[in-house]
Amino acid sequence: MGHTALVIGATGVVGRELVEILSLSADIKKVTTVTRRPIEYRSDKIINYVVEFDRLEQYSSVFKADIIFSCLGTTLKQAGSIERQRQVDVDYQYRAAKLAQSNGINHYLLVSSSGANPNSSSAYLRMKGELEAKVAELGFKRISIIQPSLLLGNRQDFRLGEKLGASLLPLICRLPVLSKYRPITGKQVAVKMCQIALQQVVSVDNNDEPKLQYYRLDKLFD
Repeated sequence: MGHTALVIGATGVVGRELVEILSLSADIKKVTTVTRRPIEYRSDKIINYVVEFDRLEQYSSVFKADIIFSCLGTTLKQAGSIERQRQVDVDYQYRAAKLAQSNGINHYLLVSSSGANPNSSSAYLRMKGELEAKVAELGFKRISIIQPSLLLGNRQDFRLGEKLGASLLPLICRLPVLSKYRPITGKQVAVKMCQIALQQVVSVDNNDEPKLQYYRLDKLFD
């Protein structure tokens, strides 16, 4: 029959790759993308909905699928302030998760970050940790939290720090003790997320499987 998937953050480094992979999968019959601006796709399997994230609850009917992939995120530079970044990285994603859960979506997959911790001294890692904790309390049958390190891929905005990291980290992380911090491409993360979703969708009602699972960097490279 095929499964239905919903992607928020579909224009980011992971989201773009994920939508493409899902559209080519024989196991997925429909992909819904939720974006701020209209996106045209070549595949007839993909349906794009343009929403106002500040009024997300008005689009509740859009949040219907078997699986939701949450890849939304921004940077402090793009957002302009910590408050605005938090609105995107925590508030929007949590509201989307609640809509998905209330509409009966079984499996929620979140792109978070290595080092996410609600008690972190880093505002970014603290936001990621807070979101993880909030969605873990929702009533999904299955929650998969993906924690990559530095994400490599083509971005719409130039990030000097990430360009430098992309050049230096692969060399530094050849040391065994630092290998768990090595960069990973958006495509690698997207491929793993799709694998996780399709492997687990058949066992979502299996009570022996843990509801909440974390996929840290080493697992993403498996």
